[in-house]
Amino acid sequence: MVKAVAVLTSSEGVSGTIFFTQEGHGPTTVTGNISGLKPGLHGFHVHALGDTTNGCMSTGPHFNPSGKDHGAPEDEIRHAGDLGNVTAGDDGTASFTIIDKHIPLSGQNSIIGRAVVVHADPDDLGRVWLVTS
Repeated sequence: MVKAVAVLTSSEGVSGTIFFTQEGHGPTTVTGNISGLKPGLHGFHVHALGDTTNGCMSTGPHFNPSGKDHGAPEDEIRHAGDLGNVTAGDDGTASFTIIDKHIPLSGQNSIIGRAVVVHADPDDLGRVWLVTS
């Protein structure tokens, strides 16, 4: 079993701890608690770089070793780092468990050393809506 942890902090008061576990070549289980969020949906991703010196700007794009389009976690075509949204309750806390086969903790496409980002706004999950008049 391989395990990893990400500790989230921000100047806006958001904080949390995210745990990753993977047995063999199976899916990775992600469990976490994040507090200090506004109630509602927040995009949750693994980004390509582990550099957090300039917030989200220095973490690069979503982790995407296969060069696929942005999508939802359940989509066949998606960035590996697309983990969807987490939901913060009225108290500003999000508690979640995600099981994902695209974010291994070992091997060539390991997410170890990459940034975990919770965004202020919801992720559109790659759904582009065209509004016409």
